Amino acid sequence: MSFDVAAEAYDRFMGRYSVPLSPQLADLAGVTAGQHVLDVGCGPGALTSELVRRVGAGNVAAVDPSEPFVAAVAARNPGVTVQRAPAEDLPFADGRFDATLAQLVVHFMTDPVAGLTEMARVTRSGGVVAACVWDFAGERAPLSDFWAAARELDPQVDDESRLAGVREGDLVELMDAAGLRDVSEATLIVRLEHPTFDAWWEPYLGGVGPAGSLVAGLSPQRQVELRERCRARLPDAPFVQTAVAWAARGLA
Repeated sequence: MSFDVAAEAYDRFMGRYSVPLSPQLADLAGVTAGQHVLDVGCGPGALTSELVRRVGAGNVAAVDPSEPFVAAVAARNPGVTVQRAPAEDLPFADGRFDATLAQLVVHFMTDPVAGLTEMARVTRSGGVVAACVWDFAGERAPLSDFWAAARELDPQVDDESRLAGVREGDLVELMDAAGLRDVSEATLIVRLEHPTFDAWWEPYLGGVGPAGSLVAGLSPQRQVELRERCRARLPDAPFVQTAVAWAARGLA
């Protein structure tokens, strides 16, 4: 899936969660100074920026199928090699990187096994491939309250809970199928305080991802109904939201 939205809209919507998630995924992958690393499905660059802090811009490459995101990463991280490409067709030679990471991407890959196989291909033998996806199936994702409210309006809504990698063991199975070795699973946790309900809700109006597309397709009256159902599910503001991601790492 390509996100044809402004980088700033994604920042407000998911960046608020992906920024604190990035150091945890980089830790899981063991990213340290001196390595050459690749960010697959980089979005506007939350993980890219974390990788730059660890290894320097000249040692970081990033790819994404969205042109606005590629442009944003290039502007925000001078010196990083940024290209427009899908995970399933990475424009790099075999064994190019010490670690290849995909944050909140596997569930949006057209072919997750092919994407992870490509990630393994461009990683040196013994190098690390790591990925994480929100726990949509367990309703512990940042969007879980939104999707629960949406299902109250329409029980047939596609709430992302059937996508690849969103339940316990999924990423391990996918990495095993991609030929990675010594695959292990972990959970990553993000806690974020929302000062007001509107601060939580307004980013959903930016049209980002499946949730934003759903909101954009509703009539004004249905948008209000969905908003109020969300409000009823959430604590009084300010409130802290805890989100959990499934993560896995394996060796190429």
